Amino acid sequence: MSDAIDAVDMKLLKELKENSRENIATLSKKLGIPRTTVHYRIKKLINEGVIEKFTIKPNYKKLNLGTTAFILIRYNPDSGLTQREIAKKIAQIDGVHEVHIIAGEWDLLVKIRAPSAEDIGKVVVDKLREIKGIGQTVTMVSFVSIKEEL
Repeated sequence: MSDAIDAVDMKLLKELKENSRENIATLSKKLGIPRTTVHYRIKKLINEGVIEKFTIKPNYKKLNLGTTAFILIRYNPDSGLTQREIAKKIAQIDGVHEVHIIAGEWDLLVKIRAPSAEDIGKVVVDKLREIKGIGQTVTMVSFVSIKEEL
């Protein structure tokens, strides 16, 4: 990056994270800086890759995807596939929202959304466990999400 991220950039990022549709005039008032400065800083943050994209936060319950589960996966190194290859295959499954290669006793962490726990079970049994290289899995269904960020 050509210029370091300063306190104003951090405040701007926080505001955009709360509402990426906020207009420049409102951001200018909230931050106490000129509109042209807000515009320039947003453009700079985009050009430098600090802001990768502007997106939405769906209400998954209204989309009939109100059940969330986290699956821990143990990698089977005898499969001939790398962890990254397996992670990429998992990422292509419908309903999979996140795939992480992690350290510790488990090798992968997957986040799935579906209409019900039964549907999550179908994804785990019929799709995940059929991927070559996946050993043991443990599925944990979330009761409620207290904090979830994009």
